[in-house]
Amino acid sequence: MYRFIIRPFLFLFDPEQVHHISFKMIGFFSKLGLSGLFRKRFVLNDPRLEKEVFGLKFKNPVGLAAGFDKNAVLYNELSDFGFGFIEIGTLTPKPQEGNPKKRLFRLKKDQAIINRMGFNNNGVFDAVEELKKEHRVLIGGNIGKNKLTPNKEAIKDYLICFDALFDHVDYFVVNVSSPNTPGLRELQDKEPLTALLLELQKENDKYALKKGLERKPILLKIAPDLSDSQLLDIIEIVEITKIDGIIATNTTISREDLKSPCLLVEETGGLSGRPLKDRSTEVIRFLAEKSDKAFPIIGVGGILSPEDAQEKLAAGADLVQLWTGFVYEGPGLVKRINKAILEGLEA
Repeated sequence: MYRFIIRPFLFLFDPEQVHHISFKMIGFFSKLGLSGLFRKRFVLNDPRLEKEVFGLKFKNPVGLAAGFDKNAVLYNELSDFGFGFIEIGTLTPKPQEGNPKKRLFRLKKDQAIINRMGFNNNGVFDAVEELKKEHRVLIGGNIGKNKLTPNKEAIKDYLICFDALFDHVDYFVVNVSSPNTPGLRELQDKEPLTALLLELQKENDKYALKKGLERKPILLKIAPDLSDSQLLDIIEIVEITKIDGIIATNTTISREDLKSPCLLVEETGGLSGRPLKDRSTEVIRFLAEKSDKAFPIIGVGGILSPEDAQEKLAAGADLVQLWTGFVYEGPGLVKRINKAILEGLEA
């Protein structure tokens, strides 16, 4: 029903407008008491789907990537669609509007999206208030820096977000790979990235000791546009900093082999969806093989079918995340992936 009725209707309107409307509808239906119906339709509970990764037990290996619930408004409601975990953000210390509109574009012929949102969010302290509700699902906190913060002061922004979220999320994701904040990807260079992650690990240890809690897993989200030598640097950085894993990958600035009209293809921003599928899988496989699977990997990029998810898992991913696939295929995709995983176990 989603692909043949709901999606064609939604795709008649501006994508960012549709996103806000969809959020309001999900919240409205939840308030009407329909969460149970959603769970019955979309949630697949089976102990064989459970997976323990970086010390956390996931109900199933399919998560919602950052960028969908930026402000931690609907994480419980979104879990009713069957996700095993929800990643909120990217959050920054101060609220920011992001880049000027129009900044979100559908490339329907390519089953893709270009976005140049620019870390639009209400700020980390607003999200903290939202996160004080009881959680029905594991929550990841994706953190970044404000646009106006110079790179030499970026560590302060990440520490502010880390400190604010420590009591409210299950794991952290350090986002230095979005192409939509000027200069942000420069933080992926070996020296500044190592320094940033070491500082976060110090803060992690300090907070855990102070509160008598376990340290929180820290993951790094990387771009698909890194060269092999840069990926080898990433493996070394993980070893040096002892972070808990990698999310591969963020959106790409590449525009190779697209079928959509030139006016769309030429829009600046990060490309996600089907065209990213092969490259993100290549990055996962490279990291897994060259590191001898020394750390967990969350695979994201171009997952629009159960087969796409299984390809990521076979390449070395421990968990997978959806974003553009959720937009194009609807919530039923989560259950189809989990069903396929169970069928694979029975084969």
